[in-house]
Amino acid sequence: MRLTEKRSIWQIIKPHLLVFDAQLTLIVFLIVSTGLITLYSAGIDFPGRVEDQMRNVLVSFAIMWIFANVPPQTLMRFAVPIYTVGVALLVAVAAFGMIKKGARRWLNVGVVIQPSEIMKIAMPLMLAWFFQKRQGMLRWKEFAVAAVLLLIPVGLIAKQPDLGTAILVGAAGFYVIFLAGLSWKVLVGLAVAGGASLPVVWSLLHDYQRARVMTLIDPSADPLGKGFHIIQSTIAIGSGGVAGKGWLHGTQAHLEFIPERTTDFIFAVFSEEFGLIGNCILLVLFLLLIGRGMIIAANAPTFFSRLLAGAITLIFFTYAFVNMGMVSGILPVVGVPLPFISYGGTALVTLGLGAGILMSIQRHRKLVQT
Repeated sequence: MRLTEKRSIWQIIKPHLLVFDAQLTLIVFLIVSTGLITLYSAGIDFPGRVEDQMRNVLVSFAIMWIFANVPPQTLMRFAVPIYTVGVALLVAVAAFGMIKKGARRWLNVGVVIQPSEIMKIAMPLMLAWFFQKRQGMLRWKEFAVAAVLLLIPVGLIAKQPDLGTAILVGAAGFYVIFLAGLSWKVLVGLAVAGGASLPVVWSLLHDYQRARVMTLIDPSADPLGKGFHIIQSTIAIGSGGVAGKGWLHGTQAHLEFIPERTTDFIFAVFSEEFGLIGNCILLVLFLLLIGRGMIIAANAPTFFSRLLAGAITLIFFTYAFVNMGMVSGILPVVGVPLPFISYGGTALVTLGLGAGILMSIQRHRKLVQT
């Protein structure tokens, strides 16, 4: 194109509009659609819930589009400020945060926010930046510093207490450290040390957290109390059989036996209505999501973007694995939503932000190649 040739408005805005990775967008769209269909059934007694979720989805896709336009280099420049602000807000929560249902997790800064949500993205950003700056000279000292950077926010979040978010933030940071080249010998050593420290960890848990672990071991010990969630969700999953009872025909959900059926336990509703076949299809969709994310990570042009893309992808895996595990009765109940399916705005925004970063990494890799 000659210098004197004027570009049309479409030519100017086109690169900023068509930023979505086609494969990743299709997979997310299919999972979100599955979630809305399930939520319609699960939330039939909650008027307006589907409409609210559709608004949340639109906000999530808007966030996804915004971050798909942000170059990875820009994200790297903001990694330290975002992490610093996030930790400062967590300290503020510990000092004078709002208490709801016995937990101090929220902060009123004109609007009520939950700073721990910031760390789900700030943590992998910070550690990816840290390892990028030290690429080629990674020794045990660097991994020790990274561990400290990880343990500070995880400890503050666990103290609130918010074990579910602490697990997600800890996993996000661990994935970056692992992908940066943490030795398997160190991992084995950490596993042994973790096993040896279980009595200490047990003594530090809150009473309700200990109860969740004991309920996992024997939910029948308190079938109408602490074991009610697990017992009813596993009944729902088992009663779905191979083909399920059919959409809108789940008895456990519509007779209100499944608690939190639109949020943390929506997988039980899906399993009851769509059965083993539906679960297999959903698992394939999540595997496709994770596979696409790992392909983007493998093809990323810089160490920073590879670590960040890999960690975000494995966060998606952690969300799905922990949620399905706790609903199925093989993991303790920790309050982790099923990604892109459970009702809730905060989780959807966080997930949309993560997907947008993946798309940014893929898009700017193509721009560099061209």
